[in-house]
Amino acid sequence: MEFKELINKRFSVRKYKSTAVEKDKLIEVIEAGRLAPSAVNFQPWHFIVVQDPRNLEKVHSVYRREWIRSAPAIIVVCGNHHLSWKRGNDGKDFADIDVAITVDHMTLRAAEMGLGTCWVCNFDAKRCSEIFQLPRHIEPVVLLPLGYPDEDVKEKNRKPLEEIVHWEKFA
Repeated sequence: MEFKELINKRFSVRKYKSTAVEKDKLIEVIEAGRLAPSAVNFQPWHFIVVQDPRNLEKVHSVYRREWIRSAPAIIVVCGNHHLSWKRGNDGKDFADIDVAITVDHMTLRAAEMGLGTCWVCNFDAKRCSEIFQLPRHIEPVVLLPLGYPDEDVKEKNRKPLEEIVHWEKFA
């Protein structure tokens, strides 16, 4: 599959078939995330794979949207703030950026294999940390539902280039 075709194929899936995701495919998706670039190559990420129905129910309690219940797996992607690179002149922590890059790699690999995903960032991170007993420096950043889509590829609603591209200066 050509890259342009892949990025057009990937969309936010909100309805999944009940079919379990094979372990080798889960590993492939996580491997794509593992190979992602990160600031200073610090790789400040952790992946918690949730498939057990009891644990999925706990994840559902931190994001109360009915559609997520159809996902047979959810990967909780976390950033390690002790390990992430901090920019020297202002201390900006790059954990969130590094997690975003790894999740993007994971979503594209999943789409390539016929799996669907959906970035979920609007969840109760404090409760999620409690559920998974995360130390204070490990932050759950993204819930990534994963499974076989039970809906067709959706047309993407994107702004035109003229609205977002600036040449030489912001004007």
